[in-house]
Amino acid sequence: MTPNVFFLPGSGASPDFWRPVGERLPAVWRKTYFGWPGIGHQPPDAAIKGFDDLIAMVVAKMDEPVDLVAQSMGGVIAARIALAHPGLVRRLVLTVTSGGVDMTSFGAIDWRTAYRAEYPEAAGWIYEFRNAAPLPVERIAQPTLLLWGDADPISPTGVGRHLAKTMPNATLHVLAGGGHDLAEKIPDQVAPLIEAHLARN
Repeated sequence: MTPNVFFLPGSGASPDFWRPVGERLPAVWRKTYFGWPGIGHQPPDAAIKGFDDLIAMVVAKMDEPVDLVAQSMGGVIAARIALAHPGLVRRLVLTVTSGGVDMTSFGAIDWRTAYRAEYPEAAGWIYEFRNAAPLPVERIAQPTLLLWGDADPISPTGVGRHLAKTMPNATLHVLAGGGHDLAEKIPDQVAPLIEAHLARN
């Protein structure tokens, strides 16, 4: 089976975030790069008013089981889709995400002040992300690769270790020196790990 990969960015929202990794994956794989309207520097869409709308936007394109490769906030979207539509998700890759857990208990810094300075035009609902209700990640049965960096103050490695213990079919890989943007900055290290995970039937 040729993987059909949906790439979900974090709150930076750019569909280009995952391209350095995607370009290093097999050319025959199908790849869809999502952007998030109204946040980051992405133009708004009147139909997108919050996270539920982003989820609906992704699910609307899932006409067969796909692999979800997700960064940070995108990981919460991926986890929610896997829980609500398990038959439409074959495998997961979650990178430096909260996975729907309480980040404060792991010493994560509050990203919102820096985010507001970098993206002053972003929609206000993006700031609700920190206060999202915990997700029952223990119910996510899909094979899941967890990728973390050991130099990420936004999603510390303790979050990845917690998810690896809580999710029944998850494997954690920690990249030395990796920060919150590890997929964009060190794609030569990230892409082979993702390829090995998604190439399995």
